[in-house]
Amino acid sequence: MAVAVKLGLAAAMLLVGAWTLGAMQGWRMAVLWCLGAGLGLVLFRASFGFAGAFRRLILDRRGLGLRAQMVMLGLAVCLFLPVLEAGSLFGTPVRGFVFPLGVALLLGAFLFGIGMQLGGGCGSGTLYAAGGGQESRMWITLAAFIAGATLAAWQGELWLDWPALPAISLLDRLGAGRAIALSLAVFALVWCASAIVEQRRHGGVEALQWRGTGRMVWRGPWLLVWGAVALAVLNFATLAIAGRPWAITAAFPLWGSRGVEFMGWDEPAFWTYWEDPTRTEALLRPLVADRIGVMDLGLMLGAFCAAALARRPADWRLPRPGAVAASVVGGLLLGIGATLGSGCNISAYFGGIASGSLHGWVWILPALAGNWVGVRLRPAFGLDTSSPI
Repeated sequence: MAVAVKLGLAAAMLLVGAWTLGAMQGWRMAVLWCLGAGLGLVLFRASFGFAGAFRRLILDRRGLGLRAQMVMLGLAVCLFLPVLEAGSLFGTPVRGFVFPLGVALLLGAFLFGIGMQLGGGCGSGTLYAAGGGQESRMWITLAAFIAGATLAAWQGELWLDWPALPAISLLDRLGAGRAIALSLAVFALVWCASAIVEQRRHGGVEALQWRGTGRMVWRGPWLLVWGAVALAVLNFATLAIAGRPWAITAAFPLWGSRGVEFMGWDEPAFWTYWEDPTRTEALLRPLVADRIGVMDLGLMLGAFCAAALARRPADWRLPRPGAVAASVVGGLLLGIGATLGSGCNISAYFGGIASGSLHGWVWILPALAGNWVGVRLRPAFGLDTSSPI
């Protein structure tokens, strides 16, 4: 498909989608659709992923991707915490993601970490790689992701009552100023530690480039730091419009459960998972009213547009059996892990830390342990450890 045709199709879908959502659900939903597209474009153009960055850190002791994440998180806490402390932004009530610390979160983050390395990406990585046609197996990962999340929701009565500590908000305990200072200090320590480890292994440290060319803006690829800054700003814009941070994976058990209901296999409304009042409301309203799902689809459209701008052809080759197996196993673990662990790298790690919640800081530790296990399992499926997917 020619570049002009792809771009025309993407623009038409973006405009029609925004107009339709605006007419049906109001202007906020239309803006969120466009924000999702912007996030997808940024993720694709900057190749900003978490699975590849963690794999380079674990295997090669290269911390460039991790340091870019620290830039993203540092800017995010500076933007988010004062507004969350105030409780509103431009007249819109806002809240952060502050969740309990429990067995489900720890196990879910660990399983999610394994799934990242086998499936080829996290929640955002799976969506933008599939939407941009980066590799055909990512559609298998996405389908298994949704299936795993639905399976976890179906079996909610087995894990929803597992032991957990109350949610702990650094914002409530320290105030915005001290919470920002503490967060920035930790980000600086992580930055320095990754640089020291890299220096010892390689005798030098990859620099995080800040200055690019005008051509890179339009044709790409973008610098990692551009992606980090853009993601923090777009997440903050999501907070302003939606009243809460950017999220991805909460839409997957919803999509799967509605599919189960449509096929007549079961009645998800009677599952323990959907008895929570907030979840019940999401299950009963139309899918076009679900802000997370709308942004997910917009993200995929944005990645499609970015791939066209980069003149990158879609890869529709049938994946090898080992890659298919990895996508199925990895996707199932991603879905189960995200549902148990209160989200993925975006809502649990990015959104949790930006919200000043202790669970975001804790989540990343078992997630990294899971990534370590997943990296060791990749060769068993015939996956290249140096591949970004």
